[in-house]
Amino acid sequence: MMAKTILLSKSFLAILFFALISSYCEKDSSELSSNNQDIPSVYSKIYGAKSISIDGDYVTIKTEGMPDHKSVYYETNHELYESFSGNTFEGNPFRKNPNTIVTQNLTFKIPLNPEKAANNRATSLGPIGVALNGVALYNQYAGPNNLELTHEINSFDQYYGHPQGVGQYHYHVEPLYLTTVKSTRAGLIGFLLDGFPVYGPEEDGKTLTSDDLDSFHGHSHPTDDFPNGIYHYHFTADPPYLNGSGYYGNPGTISQ
Repeated sequence: MMAKTILLSKSFLAILFFALISSYCEKDSSELSSNNQDIPSVYSKIYGAKSISIDGDYVTIKTEGMPDHKSVYYETNHELYESFSGNTFEGNPFRKNPNTIVTQNLTFKIPLNPEKAANNRATSLGPIGVALNGVALYNQYAGPNNLELTHEINSFDQYYGHPQGVGQYHYHVEPLYLTTVKSTRAGLIGFLLDGFPVYGPEEDGKTLTSDDLDSFHGHSHPTDDFPNGIYHYHFTADPPYLNGSGYYGNPGTISQ
């Protein structure tokens, strides 16, 4: 009888143990789901992100920075390699630069609730934002001394991007694959580091130029993604292409 009682007790303890573990897992899963729901749905459009999370007052977006479209800058044995010749952005004759696309480890930390800056900061060379496919967005200058993009434009591939010296692929101008395949020329294209969204070069059936925008290359009004209105940037075919006098808001950080 005692042996049977001990056996039943062990069985009861085993059942209790698994019940507690199950309850803990369900609670953990529920909390994770709840945290995910706190991420504004608009960020789900960044389909190239490895992960997107909320870190206090910031949205943290991690990407590998690899274009999901074909490029002459992939290694020739890569599935997305495609030869390219002829003309690129604005009819410029294409001239390939010596660099090759390399996987990156980019972490963009941008304000969850962006606001106009009291003192606007200039954009720097390197990543100033992230496109929907996880590729970095750059400003209107060529390194290392903030030169005009005159010569670099010739090295933009068939989708208007190219890699720099360490293989970081990026866009300075309208990312053609996004505006013609994954989104539209009027659609959401990404976010700058200050948290404000970036849209394509068209709006209300009109192709915008820099003259239609402020000195930061944007303006404020409702969009499909932000029906209550928000400041937003636009790509244009004329300089500064994406960003003019710096960030409209207070920029977050980029680590790589």
